[in-house]
Amino acid sequence: MKNSIAMIGLGNAGAALARALAGKFSLCGYDLNPQRIDAVADIDIAWRGSIEAAVAQADFVLLSLPRPEISLAVVQAIAKLPTTAKVVIETSTITPKVARDLAAICRDAGIGFVDAAIAGGVQSMAAGENTFLVGGSDEDFADAKLVLEPIAARIHFLGPVGAGSGAKVVNNGVMHALMVVLIEAGAMASKLDIPMETMIAILARPDGIQRPLQHRMAERMCNGDYAGGMSVSNARKDSKLALETAQDLGVPLFATLAAHTPYEIAEQLGYGELDYAALAKLWEAWCGLKFARDS
Repeated sequence: MKNSIAMIGLGNAGAALARALAGKFSLCGYDLNPQRIDAVADIDIAWRGSIEAAVAQADFVLLSLPRPEISLAVVQAIAKLPTTAKVVIETSTITPKVARDLAAICRDAGIGFVDAAIAGGVQSMAAGENTFLVGGSDEDFADAKLVLEPIAARIHFLGPVGAGSGAKVVNNGVMHALMVVLIEAGAMASKLDIPMETMIAILARPDGIQRPLQHRMAERMCNGDYAGGMSVSNARKDSKLALETAQDLGVPLFATLAAHTPYEIAEQLGYGELDYAALAKLWEAWCGLKFARDS
């Protein structure tokens, strides 16, 4: 007999996950919008008219909801209902604090909980090629893997509850901030009559936007190695030239302008001759942490 999954939330993401899980598990679903039944009409999933009906006989509950406060309301409701569910699997984008709050509610109700954030889009979800970022206890993760593994390209078990959601929030924050920087770069390039395709090709080189991640973050920050390399002083000079050029072109900068400030601080603190990855030392001091891995 197939394990039963109650899917709460059948929006674009929830429907895509249901498509990936269909045929592998016995599925039932509920969404506050009854018209969402049309999105899953072509797969084997039983529609339920309430959360109570959906979770009553389920082995697992999978959440895919649009906002953290909705996840909180749904989990509070589930905790008050009779259910056979072993684990609530939260795939919605929420904060680590909300994940911990949800886990506490589930724990008090005798239900396991994992936050299994998804890194990827709707197409990879429907194809069962998800990357799951998971937080939870070893026991709950072992149970949740029964659901996650059949639809995963990779699973990162990151630690306690909140770790999965935290990784997703950080990842999304980087992507959204980078989008603003790229738009600012595109505006400057366009004002300089540089074709967008050419600018994209320049940035996409291994020595382009990949290099700060691979060389400076992975190789230097993770090893505490800031000797030599492109200096803070030279990076500060280049940053100033970008600001001056944008001003000459009449291009407003927001993210790029804000990013210049740490270079000024690092220069004033005497980091000028260090590799510009040494800006990490500012956050080490401000946050009381250490990026370098213990040898």
